[in-house]
Amino acid sequence: MSILKGAAVIGQSGGPSSVINASAYGAIKTALESDAITRVFGMCNGIKGILEDNLMDMSKEDPEELAFMKYTPSSALGSCRYKLKDPDEDETDYIRILEIFKKYDIRYFFYNGGNDSMDTCNKISKFMLRNGYECRCMGIPKTIDNDLAGTDHCPGFASAAKYIATSVMEVYRDSTVYDTGMITIIECMGRHAGWLTAAAALANYKGRGADLIYLPEVDFDLAKFTAKVKEIYAAKKKCLVVVSEGIHDKDGTFIAEYANKNMAKDSFGHAQLGGLAAYLANYIKGETGAKVRGIELSLLQRCAAHCASQTDIDESFMAGEAAVVNAVNGITDKMVGFEREYVNGQYKCNVKLFDLTIVANTEKKVPLEWINKDGDGVEQGFIDYCLPLIQGQTKLTYVDGLPRFVELKKVKAEA
Repeated sequence: MSILKGAAVIGQSGGPSSVINASAYGAIKTALESDAITRVFGMCNGIKGILEDNLMDMSKEDPEELAFMKYTPSSALGSCRYKLKDPDEDETDYIRILEIFKKYDIRYFFYNGGNDSMDTCNKISKFMLRNGYECRCMGIPKTIDNDLAGTDHCPGFASAAKYIATSVMEVYRDSTVYDTGMITIIECMGRHAGWLTAAAALANYKGRGADLIYLPEVDFDLAKFTAKVKEIYAAKKKCLVVVSEGIHDKDGTFIAEYANKNMAKDSFGHAQLGGLAAYLANYIKGETGAKVRGIELSLLQRCAAHCASQTDIDESFMAGEAAVVNAVNGITDKMVGFEREYVNGQYKCNVKLFDLTIVANTEKKVPLEWINKDGDGVEQGFIDYCLPLIQGQTKLTYVDGLPRFVELKKVKAEA
């Protein structure tokens, strides 16, 4: 196999996570050290950085500073939510991307993101192939939602799961301290897949968790929910509930839409959910007369680097590293994924590649056998799946008692 010489470019897209930069750093560091890759560029704000010819030269960054990316949350290169059109309908963006690739002799394209990002990577890969431009395209997974098809789990999920489980354990302590009654409702992210909300069950595994957990994999019945809350509250004078933002009724209507019929949508057509905990809290207060508190974890669950899983961090770095190694070895049109095995009873994570066509826009949901028969709790199967992923405390550096995050110079690249 002849070695493909040329520049590499990496971008980040969609909602960030506490470990997405670990993946980017894995790719950047490996690319900078590769004999096949002549230059390494970062896209400013995802694919828009290519379209706007706004690239940063990663070789201009101090290697020691760059290393802080591994423990820095959010997207250090900048993100976007930009949807490429179908090239059969409109090639404008693709022609521009090819123009920029030729300008900088880009032969390696790495895109770090979730479902929609894998779709972008897939479209670009197919377009370059059809137009005879040799460029190896690899998707690097990122999603706290853990809903990418094929892979055992996704970088970012475990750290968010650890934060949610920890927060539920903490809220449980706080919400039960008084001798007066209280109902607490916690809202977690998760539109169609309930992996994050299911992580609340890890608090139950430790003996102090939610009374009720609702995932979007099963229909939500407001009347049954209300009856359950009343029953628990009558018995204990306390009730702790965790709900996914994407729970819906039997007709498919988001419960969050009960309070807001005109939800805004992003460029991919996704409803911008939120406000569910507040809606349910007000509703239950009206039904019970109890003190009710609604808590929306919101962005905290995806940027809590202080509570990240070191296992997640290390695997995320490995994903970025593997993307570059495989691309240099001649592989293209794939997403780096994970496959688990147990060696002498110990969890081990291996890299496995998946076709972008299969991964793009396909959602993996929590298996129904991991949800209890009443649809308001999580079974042991999920606990066994999730526990190995949240192991290890982050090695985040602290200065003056505060976290030390990366500060990139972001030097604009020149052709």
